[in-house]
Amino acid sequence: MFQHTLNPVFLSLGSLEIRYYGLVYFFGFLLSWIYLKKSKKSKIFKNPDHIEDLIFYVILSSMLFSRIFYILFYNFSNYFSNPLEIFKIWNGGLSIHGGLVGAVLGIMYFIKKNKEYKFFQISDILVVPLAFFLIFGRIANFVNAELIGRITTMPWAVKFPNVEGFRHPSQLYESAKNLLIFLILNFKANRKHQPGELTALFLILYSILRFFIEFVREPEIYVGPITMGQLLCIPTLIIGIYIYKKI
Repeated sequence: MFQHTLNPVFLSLGSLEIRYYGLVYFFGFLLSWIYLKKSKKSKIFKNPDHIEDLIFYVILSSMLFSRIFYILFYNFSNYFSNPLEIFKIWNGGLSIHGGLVGAVLGIMYFIKKNKEYKFFQISDILVVPLAFFLIFGRIANFVNAELIGRITTMPWAVKFPNVEGFRHPSQLYESAKNLLIFLILNFKANRKHQPGELTALFLILYSILRFFIEFVREPEIYVGPITMGQLLCIPTLIIGIYIYKKI
């Protein structure tokens, strides 16, 4: 069993704090951008500037909607009582499902401006670095000691600060889940596939694996017998299956 003693602050410069949470996200974005630039699939872009434009739109939209979804579906009463907390994203609080909605809107906006591209042509390219980025996102959650797991006696259990009992490091389970999805998608991306196949595969794999990991993650909110995370996985899974059957 392990004691979580990580300081979420990497460097303090007076009143300015540089947190590991932000650094992990930054490097996740950076490495995902490098992957996208070096990918053979990047040859579809008619103009090299289109890659930067696409990344900008998707990052901006996905970050915005991931925050909105977290506020609305996971902790609305707290943010309603403390509205200034909405802007403190360095303390965590992002929803992957909201991020997916934002990414879709970002892609749609990019396509509206550059009509020579098709949606699945772009989404199939993005889901691979997205899965890679999510590996780092969950590591950031672990550093922040947030989104912890349920109490357990497993030998790898972690004692998080100010939390009762030893817990499943569910953030690291999710990081490993995202690594598995990345490896599968990267393998499939380098072989012949139909437009939309990688997008569907990502949605299906993520939804199923996240649904089961929720059983060892401390629930933030229940909706009947299941957690909010499990509930949001259901429409994502349905959409993934629908896309897969249509291609």
